[in-house]
Amino acid sequence: MRTTTTRLLAGLAATAVLGLAAGCGSDDSDAADDTATTSPESSATTEPDPAANLVGTGCSAYAEQVPTGPGSVDGMAQDMVTTAASNNPMLTTLTAAVTGQLNPDVNLVDTLESDEFTVFAPVDDAFAQLDQKTLDTLAKPAGAETLEAVLTYHVVPGQLAPDEVAGTHTTANGADVTVSGEGDALMVDDAAVICGGVQTQNATVYLIDGVLMPPS
Repeated sequence: MRTTTTRLLAGLAATAVLGLAAGCGSDDSDAADDTATTSPESSATTEPDPAANLVGTGCSAYAEQVPTGPGSVDGMAQDMVTTAASNNPMLTTLTAAVTGQLNPDVNLVDTLESDEFTVFAPVDDAFAQLDQKTLDTLAKPAGAETLEAVLTYHVVPGQLAPDEVAGTHTTANGADVTVSGEGDALMVDDAAVICGGVQTQNATVYLIDGVLMPPS
């Protein structure tokens, strides 16, 4: 009788141990599943590529001239448009014109950072095509109104991507500007797009090879 009782207790003890072992294995599996579900890698998001939608035959040359840093395509995407332009070595004259350096009576920084815009940005070589007399006139107090009219003619409210920029648009100047062509052959009035679709925090920028003049 004593032997039978001993064997019965031993059997119950073994069953209990097996049950505990099975329970522990189940908890580990559930924990592993929870860990996999909440893995940081699975919740990570991919940042959009600022260079994904660029158009223009000069984009490669731009990338070679400014491959990295604040003035590069990636760098400009991190800043508001006036700051982004000031970091771009191809836009020094435009930056001077919109920040009051060319003419103290014309400063468009607050305006350009107040909303979203499409900006047609003449590169330095475009301004170099203007005669010095014109630049001198724009720098004088008497030329402030003309300079502001020219600069605002390069700005369209709202951001227009390369696949939607073609057409006629009313500028911040109030006059209409016409974008024609498509892909790498976009024209803004008579100026060619060197590289367009460059992103900043609040604007889409198109580097152009000429200074646009609003209709008189």
